This record gives sequence, structure tokens and C-alpha cells, in this order.
Amino acid sequence: MGDSINLGRRRLFGRKADNAIRPPFVREDTEFTDICTRCDKCIKVCETGILFRGDGGFPEVNFTQGECTFCQACVDVCPEPLFDKLKSPPWTLKAQISDACLTQQGIWCQSCRDICEPGAIKFTPAVGKPPSPHVDLDACTGCGACVAPCPSHAISLPPGNAT
Repeated sequence: MGDSINLGRRRLFGRKADNAIRPPFVREDTEFTDICTRCDKCIKVCETGILFRGDGGFPEVNFTQGECTFCQACVDVCPEPLFDKLKSPPWTLKAQISDACLTQQGIWCQSCRDICEPGAIKFTPAVGKPPSPHVDLDACTGCGACVAPCPSHAISLPPGNAT
């Protein structure tokens, strides 16, 4: 055994699960935290301000600030080979509506539907109670526009679905 330390092996055992939502168009064949230099260029150019310095200083998405317009400014400014502009879809995030939705409490609210540009959030009429929401997963782009306007914070885009 030599005196050299295998840093790649050490990193493998020290790596924790990454549940952060990264910017769109991130290449699937990369380990984001191994390549990102935390230069903050993507955070500075984000037109909707949804990117912030997250755990370890790496960029993460916060949909409570707004939505992703998929403008690709973060892709264009990044000097590292982290992104694939041609990746379609930009990520696999999909909106989920929890039981905290006001319609579950008998309150009429359709703020998520009203803001959803692709029309992915639909409401099913019901007798004697407000219509209940459901997400058309094929139509949902994962832009996050529905998150901030929800008065009960019932909508999320879980990172476990992200690529």
C-alpha cells in the first residue's frame, strides 16, 4: 500500500444524496457537484430570480420566487460542460398537488389553473363541493408557475423526479 490517497474513492463514500432541484437542461451523464465551480454566473443571469446559492454553494431552484421560463440564460453563461441545450424536456419535474389544497377544505380556489400557461392543471366538477384539481402530467412542463400563487402551499415539484 502506498502513501497516496485515492480522492475519487473518498468522494464516492462521502457523497450524500442530492435532492436539490438544479437548473434546467443539466446533462444526465454528469455529477453536477463534481463539475460546477459555484461561480454564480447562472444565478446572476436568471431572469425570474429562481436560482439561488444552495447547499455547498451550488445553484438550486426555488419556485416560491417565480417560474422557469426555460430561457436558457443559465446554459449560455455557464463555462462548464454541465448543460445540454438540445435536451428535451429540460427536466422531468412535474407538479404535484397535496391534500393541503383549499378545495379539500371546501374552499373554491383555482389560482394554479389560472396561472398554468400550458393548461396542465385541470379541475373536475363535483356535486356539493368545489371542483378538485388534477395535473395532466403529459402537459406539465415543470416550470413551477403554479407554486408561488397557491395560497395554501399545496403544490410542489419534488426533486426526486428531476433529471
